[in-house]
Amino acid sequence: MSAPLTCSVDAGVAHIELSRPQAANALDLPLARALRAAVARVETDDAVRAVLLTGAGKRFCAGGDVGSFVAATDPAAYLHELASEADAAVRALEALEKPVVAAVHGAVAGAGLGVMLACDLVVAADGTKLAFAYPGVGLTPDCGVSYLLPRAIGSHRALAFALGGRPIDATTACEWGMVTEVSDDAPARGLELARALAAGPALALGRTRRLLRTSWDFDRATVGATEADTISELVAGPEARTLVERFLGS
Repeated sequence: MSAPLTCSVDAGVAHIELSRPQAANALDLPLARALRAAVARVETDDAVRAVLLTGAGKRFCAGGDVGSFVAATDPAAYLHELASEADAAVRALEALEKPVVAAVHGAVAGAGLGVMLACDLVVAADGTKLAFAYPGVGLTPDCGVSYLLPRAIGSHRALAFALGGRPIDATTACEWGMVTEVSDDAPARGLELARALAAGPALALGRTRRLLRTSWDFDRATVGATEADTISELVAGPEARTLVERFLGS
């Protein structure tokens, strides 16, 4: 059986690729666990300064693997385990202190939206369709979609997208703020962005990612205090010292 996911590192970029093309990279338990493990590996790998996330085959991610839980002896128990494991993988991706680029194509649906929205920069290929998808099989969101989607595009727009049942194209997703840009070569553009991030001040970018992604969870005073702690910690480090000296010498 082939691995559900591949992960390689080159020039500071970890390339994580969902690799169940025969199932449109739908999340089953092995893929959810493999994604969580891959994120844990790149978190602790000092050679990794940025991450690129892609999907093999014709689609980025079609959501949860409906066939896998329908075939289970206890579908409810299996789906609970799958939703929990997949959510843990998405939360690990959100918490990563390294910038993450997603290059999506074909289709992004259901849980795939959560995976995509856990990334910082999202390049969508021309022709990509994004779908909420859950009500079509009588189910509700998982993988943090209820949390991430309204924060990306606003509450009322998220509700219209979720309840309306209509997929949107890449251009509309970009206009709404769900993706960063549309490209005719999303993998190449995604790699270009990831390499640029890897060449930048990785520690500052990673901490900035953390501050922005966690700011929703705290009050204004706590955010300000955390910012003060973080900036004072970084100013004493070699990365900031080098860049500050360069700035002052320019």
